[in-house]
Amino acid sequence: MLAKIRNEREYKLVMKTIESLLSKATKAGGFHHLTTEEATMLGDLSKLAETYEDGILQLMPIKPKSLKEAVEFKMAEKKLTQEKLAKKLGIGAPKLSQILTGKRAPDVVFLKAVHKKLNIDAEFLLTHV
Repeated sequence: MLAKIRNEREYKLVMKTIESLLSKATKAGGFHHLTTEEATMLGDLSKLAETYEDGILQLMPIKPKSLKEAVEFKMAEKKLTQEKLAKKLGIGAPKLSQILTGKRAPDVVFLKAVHKKLNIDAEFLLTHV
């Protein structure tokens, strides 16, 4: 059993299991038809999913559609200018500007920095590069 959901992939697996257990209970005529183990699992997984969802909403209440939107959201949230953000990330201001305008592809150094310094989910970064 998972102690904590760490990423969207794990969240989707948990939700698939929850949906399967709910479907089984519905088809059988109610939750009392689930085994004690299944009912316990359903409760535990539901709590894990809720904790993960609450954490995601606190980190990023507006779901960005691109890397640029995610970085700009975090800049606004932390009241950072591009220059201050570049310093925080340990990169040059021109490089940051080029990445945000799409003139330059983000590199591993940039992606690691925004993950660690801005707390942007690694899976989000990898799927939006």
